[in-house]
Amino acid sequence: MTQTTSPLPRHSGVSELDDLSINTIRCLCIDAIQKANSGHPGITMGMAPAAYALWTRHMKHDPADPKWVNRDRFVLSAGHGCMLLYAMLHLTGYPLTLEDIKQFRQMGSLTPGHPEYGHTPGVELTTGPLGQGISSAVGMAIAEKYLAAYYNRDGFPVIDYKVYVIAGDGCLQEGVSSEASSLAGHLGLDNLIVIYDDNHITIDGSTSLSFSEDVAARYEAYGWFVQTVGGDGNDLVALEKALIVAKAEKNRPSMIKMRTHIGWGSPNKQDTHDAHGSPLGPPEVALTKQRYGWDPEKSFFIPDAALAQFRACVPAGAKAHGEWSSLFARYAQAHPDLAKMFENAAARRLPEGWEELWRTAAPAFEAGISMATREAQGKILDAIMPKLPMVIGGSADLTPSNNTRFKGAVDFLRENRAGRYLRFGVREHAMGAILNGIAVSDLLTPYGATFFCFVDYMRASVRLAALSRYPSIFVYTHDSIGLGEDGPTHQAVEHFASLRAMPGLIVLRPSDANETRAAWKFALEHRTGPVVLALTRQKLPVIDRTKHAPAENLTRGAYVVCEGVAPKVILIGTGSEVALALSAHATLAAAGISSRVVSMPSWELFEQQPAAYRDQVLPPSIAARVAVEAGVRMGWERYLGAKGIFIGMEGYGVSAPYEAAYKHFGITADAVVEAARRTLA
Repeated sequence: MTQTTSPLPRHSGVSELDDLSINTIRCLCIDAIQKANSGHPGITMGMAPAAYALWTRHMKHDPADPKWVNRDRFVLSAGHGCMLLYAMLHLTGYPLTLEDIKQFRQMGSLTPGHPEYGHTPGVELTTGPLGQGISSAVGMAIAEKYLAAYYNRDGFPVIDYKVYVIAGDGCLQEGVSSEASSLAGHLGLDNLIVIYDDNHITIDGSTSLSFSEDVAARYEAYGWFVQTVGGDGNDLVALEKALIVAKAEKNRPSMIKMRTHIGWGSPNKQDTHDAHGSPLGPPEVALTKQRYGWDPEKSFFIPDAALAQFRACVPAGAKAHGEWSSLFARYAQAHPDLAKMFENAAARRLPEGWEELWRTAAPAFEAGISMATREAQGKILDAIMPKLPMVIGGSADLTPSNNTRFKGAVDFLRENRAGRYLRFGVREHAMGAILNGIAVSDLLTPYGATFFCFVDYMRASVRLAALSRYPSIFVYTHDSIGLGEDGPTHQAVEHFASLRAMPGLIVLRPSDANETRAAWKFALEHRTGPVVLALTRQKLPVIDRTKHAPAENLTRGAYVVCEGVAPKVILIGTGSEVALALSAHATLAAAGISSRVVSMPSWELFEQQPAAYRDQVLPPSIAARVAVEAGVRMGWERYLGAKGIFIGMEGYGVSAPYEAAYKHFGITADAVVEAARRTLA
């Protein structure tokens, strides 16, 4: 039954122009979603006043330069409401046209079904998987605090931006946001302001079906400053008062719990789940526009007065940007070395003289010793990290095991924003999302570590990094059954295969200390996506590079470590299992069987090589092949061919010393030798 279609009242403190501008946002969103016949109109209608206030009155941004380094950041954590973001980008003058708005959710458009980083100008993060946006925003806030501590000097606040988030019930129900919000409160990130769209509706219906906690009390317990704005979401006076107070708050992140109504103004769908994930439908669109005082016959209509109101952001942004540029010019005169470093970091360049710095600082490891690759990592970070102030990182409560804290490192704390080591606590998923937020800071490169099997807890964040090409570095130690006694719950088995299945993710599994050195150099230089470093707990022999190929060949994904004359069989290993292949190579040679040993630290990098190089490493003429890896077989078929044999895991691990575990599962040099004989036969 149709509810009232009488015009909506203008709210107290909302001018006629404000009302017109807010309804412009609503109608533009409604029209785009209806034209696409797909989308989520409810949030765009309920949160239009909040978006209007933020973008036109509180955020510092320059529509002419969406990547201005000192802009305030805006994250639409409730990414399903992306049409709200696209409307704000278009209306305030970003390079997003009305035609782009009309192509919402269409092939090749700049307005996809959820915001995508690097695709649409002005989109700060890829959001959509709920909880990821607010959690990555914590990383963005950490980045600002560190950068301000590092670069700012008296009279020169060259970094002083804030991070604004719109989040919904779904974002706050997801576990990752709880992890990240807890850490944000602990760290006192007062540059983070979240507006909680408290509309009481999820896809299933009323939030009361599954969600009855006191969100405000929970966030206060996390150490946040919480304000509640009641009413119906249209009280700009109350909202702006809350924003002003939040911006002035010290030592606590802020949440503004704002009571709204999903599908505001829709006669039949307001406050129902029907307004969440489906277009209103032509009849309801017409009725809703009538309530807004809009001509229902007009689509994609933007009144001149409203457009002028929004486009005032262009000169305001240019003014703010210009003032900052003048400040930075004076800063460069007063602090030329810092300014040069700032410009290099903003251009995503490593320090000047990087190659020489790496050559002289990063340790090389001598043959004849055994060392876990996690231990080698620790020595590399000890040597190189003091010279890389734009690289920050930490561990999810496994610092002594991961070997990720370098000598002289100072912790990033509420009391010390200049610290570069991050204590994530037992929060793997939050760590992944936070790393992604730091990675899009425009200046910093982040890394974070845990045990390899716990990638399961942070898989969504790793996937988003791969999809969005965030330059995050994910460090996973204890990478196989080689961790030993902790047993199958902690032993990664299927994880190599699962991560290799992610497009855009580079997985590196170095075979010894020197390949670990090469892997870290690659990870620091790689700017077009995330890198995984899978490292061992157990010690591995350092390969004699005077007799074997250089470890720097790691960057090609796979390379010939050594071979006999006219090899008959190829032995392929990754990580810790390369040592088994080398041992088998020697045994076969003593028996008169010539073999080639290939180290394959990265399938992804190998697949990027020219076909001629791939055929050179794995000649099609040599069909006899053995691959050895302490993981499942999945995917190895591409390199083994019809005759090849795989030696690895078929199930889960076992609790035992690692030598016994390898022997129990038949992952040994003797097994490689026997497999080579069989494939030759």
